[in-house]
Amino acid sequence: MRVLFVCLGNICRSPTAEGVLRHKLREAGLAGQIEVASAGTGDWHVGKAADKRSQAAAKLRGYDLSAQRARLVSRADFATCDLILAMDNSNLRNLKALQPAKGKAELDLFLRRYASDVDEVPDPYYDGDQGFEQVLDLIERASDLLVIELKGRL
Repeated sequence: MRVLFVCLGNICRSPTAEGVLRHKLREAGLAGQIEVASAGTGDWHVGKAADKRSQAAAKLRGYDLSAQRARLVSRADFATCDLILAMDNSNLRNLKALQPAKGKAELDLFLRRYASDVDEVPDPYYDGDQGFEQVLDLIERASDLLVIELKGRL
């Protein structure tokens, strides 16, 4: 099973979601059964590490994002991923425009799917440190529910 998180530049929200889910899957004993990745719909940061503020906020909670590098979503992702979760409506629209007719991946908004009181993970890039903390709060709650769903799919 393969899960892909998608945001705009793949340096804040989606790498955070990737790191959090990887950690939670290890804790649940599912790390070897589910692949997790992240990508962006924009190419500004391809090959770059996650934003230093994302890394710092994540590290304070025990998540390591240091090995991740930004990449673009590809049409191949729709064939290789089971679940592609967008961080916001804009990226979901971009994904739907990219999605080939025969892709197997299921697309959804990450927070809408996992019973959050908001549909979108806000982009913290232009905010202060509090924005990165809020992103982590939202992603941690949704990831707990995602782990339950993934466990049920195995």
